Amino acid sequence: MMILWLAAVAPFLTASTLTNAFTLPPSDLCTHRYQSTRRVNSQSLSAVKTTLTNETTWRLRLLLNDLTTTRGKKLEGQLFVVEGHFVEEEGYEPPQGLFKPTKDSNEDEGISLEISNSYWKLSEDPNDPKDGLWVWGLFKEPLYPFMLLQIETKELKLSSSQQDGNDNVGDSIPPLKLYAQISHIRNDEVGVELKTANLNVRILEQIQLPGASVDLYEEERIGQVSFQPL
Repeated sequence: MMILWLAAVAPFLTASTLTNAFTLPPSDLCTHRYQSTRRVNSQSLSAVKTTLTNETTWRLRLLLNDLTTTRGKKLEGQLFVVEGHFVEEEGYEPPQGLFKPTKDSNEDEGISLEISNSYWKLSEDPNDPKDGLWVWGLFKEPLYPFMLLQIETKELKLSSSQQDGNDNVGDSIPPLKLYAQISHIRNDEVGVELKTANLNVRILEQIQLPGASVDLYEEERIGQVSFQPL
């Protein structure tokens, strides 16, 4: 049928018309290949989602204010950077685990902070505990709007460039125990999102009662922590 059709319309077609009917110009071929490649690449990138596992490296930026060194010096606006993975411990609900550092940060990004201990746990509002809606089967997976993060650091010796005068030689930042309540979102397109949150320290206050004493902790804000998946 194709041969008969071509024979019928041949008198009305030029050679160039026949050629263009069955071929694409080189420029169009290149554009077609580029668009196909771009679609494949965009699909590959969209398939990578951030997680709270070893598959995702996170960069934590801790901006601390009003830090007091072991020699009593006040440090303002000190930036610390830590990179690592959120490692989940199996068998717990809600999910929880450790933050495991992977490497020292670049000095241009901030001072590297060595972590001695850490703990994280996904949570509902800790000030309003209740059974989540996931218990009733309304969602595919548990929805926890918060991550509770605790980070303990080792003593950090200040370099000569960070010390001010001979009186501060040998100065350091004492070990810190930091707490944060972070907004935790599960995005269908990008995966886990962790929002910037306040960093707090806990101040111990002992109250003496007849025949006993009670330890009370009050949280005091000393900075912020932000999260960047790499």
